[in-house]
Amino acid sequence: MLIEIKDMYKTYSMGDTKVNALDGVSLSIDYGEFVAIMGHSGSGKSTMLNILGALDQPTSGSYKLDGREVSTMSRNELARFRNRKLGFVFQNFNLLPRTTAIENVELPSFYGGVKISAEARRKRAIELLEMVGLGKRLYHTPAQLSGGQQQRVAIARALMNYPPVILADEPTGNLDSKATIEIVTFLQELNAKGITVIMVTHEPDVAAYAKRQIVMKDGRVDKMITNHS
Repeated sequence: MLIEIKDMYKTYSMGDTKVNALDGVSLSIDYGEFVAIMGHSGSGKSTMLNILGALDQPTSGSYKLDGREVSTMSRNELARFRNRKLGFVFQNFNLLPRTTAIENVELPSFYGGVKISAEARRKRAIELLEMVGLGKRLYHTPAQLSGGQQQRVAIARALMNYPPVILADEPTGNLDSKATIEIVTFLQELNAKGITVIMVTHEPDVAAYAKRQIVMKDGRVDKMITNHS
């Protein structure tokens, strides 16, 4: 099992009131799945993704990724583990505005904990950009790219360190319908190659591309839906 979460709570204090953003969540995600985490605003889906991405830690409960207990790792251990195991794709792309597509894709390799030559880094970045259909946009900055193209750069960047898991947070939230279909179809193609994809979305049409939907409500798993292709 790739991900195992048991009895997880994430509690925030608001004055004298405690709010459970996650309220005793237990779930598992297997290797090679494409999972969509659904839910309205305040359902806990973004909190869940932040914890899955080792960007935040639960108040209590167990989170194992690839057999390792993540919830008890130190800050440095978390950073190393995150860089090796996880690739991130965000709604707002999070590209550096004054750098080229190649340079944006190369960035994770500087923090991946694995030494790589400048030549190998550049070669890998070019291969990834060609894979996402941007072989003719290598030296374009984000301002010279459409939203869909920027998200393709972001996906290439997420793949730079060969992570087994891609975490996508509302990856189509800022895209038109044509670019949305292109991006979720590409995530499907990555999943078909063996990469586990975990995507947060509030759009049912986008969630339908995943193999399974985890629907959250009030910090709990409300239901799970298996999508049939």
